[in-house]
Amino acid sequence: MRKAIARATTQSKAPVPHFYLTSEIDMEQAERVRDQFKRNRSTHPSVTDLLIKAAAIALTRYPGINVSFTGHAIRRYAHIDIGIAVGIDDGLITPVICNCGERSLDDISTESRMLIDRAKNKRLQPQEYTGATFSISNLGMFDVDNFIAVLIPPQAASIAVGAIRDVPVVKDGTVTVGRRMKVTLSCDHRALDGMQAAGFLKEFKHILEYPSELLPTKETL
Repeated sequence: MRKAIARATTQSKAPVPHFYLTSEIDMEQAERVRDQFKRNRSTHPSVTDLLIKAAAIALTRYPGINVSFTGHAIRRYAHIDIGIAVGIDDGLITPVICNCGERSLDDISTESRMLIDRAKNKRLQPQEYTGATFSISNLGMFDVDNFIAVLIPPQAASIAVGAIRDVPVVKDGTVTVGRRMKVTLSCDHRALDGMQAAGFLKEFKHILEYPSELLPTKETL
């Protein structure tokens, strides 16, 4: 496991020109979405599930992010397959939720729970942890504020997510308490430029701050 991680990260960090963009997201409305699911259903999505769905919507609108650099061309993927980093006893593995662009939050939540359980019990099949076109690494549950993720080829972008915290926020000249989360987008500069990445990150932020699109159409906040 450690040899595989060393090989993958060395193949990425050494030859791939990374650049990074960081943004702070207001998560109050997104947390209300989770609370609504908790009230109405026996199971509810995790914060990571909300991030997966938001990323899938943003990637649908910015397909130029869902690509890889092949050495002589840019490959654009027809499907959005998102990997989620899961820590296990002897390393890190990234199960992949396939075709996220066409799946509901419920579907994503159900599959992510299954894949995370299989990952922690070391029962993933190779096809379940390969082929991601984008990835999400969430360390918020470990009280991490902010970090950057190393790209795992052939992905051209990956997002690193920190903890949701109570922070002072100025609104209309008054200091109030807000719920904020920092995210950092890592990008392969051979495939992406700063304007593309910034547009995607702005859309990702907007979806989480105004999360009606995350809900089934019959439900509202």
